[in-house]
Amino acid sequence: MQIAMTGASGFIGRRLSAHLTTAGHQVRPLGRGYHPAALDDCDAVVHLAGEPVAQRWSEEVKRRIRESRVMGTRSLVTALGAKETGRPRVLVSASAVGLYGDRGDEVLTESSSAGQGFLPDVCSEWEREATAARAAGVRVALIRIGLVLGPNGGALEKMVTPFRLGVGGRLGSGRQWMPWIHLDDLCAMFELALTQPHVDGPLNGTAPNPVTNADFTRALAHALHRPAIFPVPRFAINLLYGEMAQILFASQRAMPRAAQAAGFKFSFEDVAQALPAVLT
Repeated sequence: MQIAMTGASGFIGRRLSAHLTTAGHQVRPLGRGYHPAALDDCDAVVHLAGEPVAQRWSEEVKRRIRESRVMGTRSLVTALGAKETGRPRVLVSASAVGLYGDRGDEVLTESSSAGQGFLPDVCSEWEREATAARAAGVRVALIRIGLVLGPNGGALEKMVTPFRLGVGGRLGSGRQWMPWIHLDDLCAMFELALTQPHVDGPLNGTAPNPVTNADFTRALAHALHRPAIFPVPRFAINLLYGEMAQILFASQRAMPRAAQAAGFKFSFEDVAQALPAVLT
């Protein structure tokens, strides 16, 4: 397949580009300013671009987060629809488990409702804009990505430093669920969505065994051969990150039911298996 990809230079995009190339596909990075001509001879589009969420939110940052996802996706879908011939057959767009909001111990599947708040609202709008490509006859898959565990980037890179220094610990009570996925499994899930015509709609981009923050903390400490005895109080995280801190305490017990129903097989099902593979 000839695959156009936005966000190809990012943490996920770099690994996904390499994964798809190794699988025999050709990947074309797609920059900003989406034009129909940029999609010539493309069979599929992967949409990963978006302003990073993991930063302190000001009103300006929140505007960039929303516009990069909602308006950016609208521009891409408009370019798709404007092609009269040679239109890509499938759009696989990133989304996020942030769509569900803070749901405690509730088991969340792709049919679960969206939550409330800034991030759930952004994710809902983001998915709505991507799904609009169906009006042009394009199959649309939406991968709701959880915490991605991979080398040289992502949230894990920020977590590791305090643990290596021996001062890591759970966040708050540690009871919040963390839906995680190994980067290689996420790349394989994108490939599944690109290549299998029966894959349509949302897929939770998460491993089948989510863990609480306390369990994740213990597994990370064990993988690094360090203690995990310094819990981080919520007020300290709130002081450091402001409103963005809410996503660190949001509980999302998301399960990848749609991917499993489509026949997807995970290489990394348990966090105690995935973390050493990333950190060694």
